[in-house]
Amino acid sequence: MKDNTFPTILQHLFQLLEAQRGIFRQERTYLRALGLLIGELFVFARHTVTQELLALGLSEGDWSPWYRLFSRKRFDPEQASGHVFIQTLAHVAVEQPYVIGVDGVQVPRSSQKMAGTSWLKAPRTPKFKAGIHRAQRFLNLSWLTPLEEGFSRAIPLRWLPAFPEKAVLPAGLSPCKEWEAGLEAIRWVRSQLDAAGRQGQWLLALADGNFEKVVDFWKGLPERTVVLGRSARNRVLYHLPEYCGVGRPPDYGKRARKPAEWLKERRGWTTLRVPVRGHGQEMRCRVEGPFLRDGLPDRPVFLIVVRGIDRQLKGRRVRRDPSFYLVSAVQQQGNWLLPLPVEILLTWAWQRWELEVEHRELKSGFGLGEKQCWNPHSAVISVQWTTWVYAVLLLAGYRTWGLLGGPPGPGRWWRGSRRWSFNTLWRAYRAAFWKNADFRAVWTATGDNWLKKGDWMAGLWNSVAGAARV
Repeated sequence: MKDNTFPTILQHLFQLLEAQRGIFRQERTYLRALGLLIGELFVFARHTVTQELLALGLSEGDWSPWYRLFSRKRFDPEQASGHVFIQTLAHVAVEQPYVIGVDGVQVPRSSQKMAGTSWLKAPRTPKFKAGIHRAQRFLNLSWLTPLEEGFSRAIPLRWLPAFPEKAVLPAGLSPCKEWEAGLEAIRWVRSQLDAAGRQGQWLLALADGNFEKVVDFWKGLPERTVVLGRSARNRVLYHLPEYCGVGRPPDYGKRARKPAEWLKERRGWTTLRVPVRGHGQEMRCRVEGPFLRDGLPDRPVFLIVVRGIDRQLKGRRVRRDPSFYLVSAVQQQGNWLLPLPVEILLTWAWQRWELEVEHRELKSGFGLGEKQCWNPHSAVISVQWTTWVYAVLLLAGYRTWGLLGGPPGPGRWWRGSRRWSFNTLWRAYRAAFWKNADFRAVWTATGDNWLKKGDWMAGLWNSVAGAARV
């Protein structure tokens, strides 16, 4: 079938998949992976391999080749990540920073023997009575698309295992701390940029306090890399040293104020209006520094303090705690400067929430961790497979509509949101496939001749099987 017979969204999808054909050693393996990807779109129940075979109408055949896609490592997550990364470069100019986010994420499990599982702190328990649960811990490395009217979207590049020492470790994997996996991910992106001929392009990495508080994380950062991390209110900082020319030069200057102490100042604040999701978010902030952290005498940083909000707005109370950020300083002509204007830095700091949105969509809608793959390799690769499929689907949708607009709404009563959601994208893929004759039989309406309804009912079995829960 010619490409011009497909809707635009499917053309972009198959172009991305065709560009990644090389990660599969055999043609039949590639076609099997293509089938599973389509099965992910048409499964209305749990996203297990069995459920996807039901949706494809292949449940009566041999299931083992489909499971060997993960157990025999016929899908290489690292190669797949490299191909997705190359495709993202077309959307980022060399003059602009390549923005990524790193964050730890847990995939809940119920087994105590599954590879990679361990007892971890449950994120959904209250702070005053924290609990534990069984889960696998991964490091999510995501690319953040360029801003459009304050909107962005996180598209996963790599999901690295970050299993603790007490986890059930599969063969070939060593225990890894969350910040170590984050540092490895940032180095990987930097090496990929250099290999693509973008040695002069800056890399901006967004991180939360779990990474910012670790000194070794800052020490291991590659060159031409800027980290913007949320900091603690009591972080110990020092001024740059002043050398008088006698004796050994000091590593640190005088002790500076703690971040929270700057909130007492009445002067020196700047009011900015940062674009956030189509609206202007007002912030009062100040930039101080450069400073040094204990253990980092050769990596100056700037402190960005954002005041909190506690006031009545349109009949409701708006409250936001103050926030503090540390950002890497860059040296130009002997002076330490901010790598980007503070407006841009705060805009990207707000967009780090898109990683949390990605986690929610993967877990609650796309079946992350639902594949019942008990092989030690499958238990890890099946999770990375789901994130790769999610990334390819999102990237194809981004190439089709950008961030705003998107496909038409489901009816006259709703025209769609300003930025299309993943559910909207999912519905658009199904509608695009159903317009094709090969998929049309699953939704064709009944005719007037009751004697011919047997064929119509037979055509519905694929949809019924896809919606069944097994």
